Amino acid sequence: MTEFGEYLARRSVSKAQLARRTGLTVSRINDLTLKDNARPMGFEIYLVALAIEADPWDMLKSLYGHLKLKETTEEKNEEE
Repeated sequence: MTEFGEYLARRSVSKAQLARRTGLTVSRINDLTLKDNARPMGFEIYLVALAIEADPWDMLKSLYGHLKLKETTEEKNEEE
């Protein structure tokens, strides 16, 4: 299960109900919840957040808050 799928599971969300409320297909929701290579688009995250009455920013932080920017060579040189 993907992080997106785990997030929805914690919220006890029905995929069929989510599809009806967002206009996304059940197939797309299944992909997002089960396939590691499926990436939700911004509008999909926003619609899902609205449908489950979650704050879109909180949802983004929960799903992607672990990501960090890569340090560039310039930044390394500035630190020295």
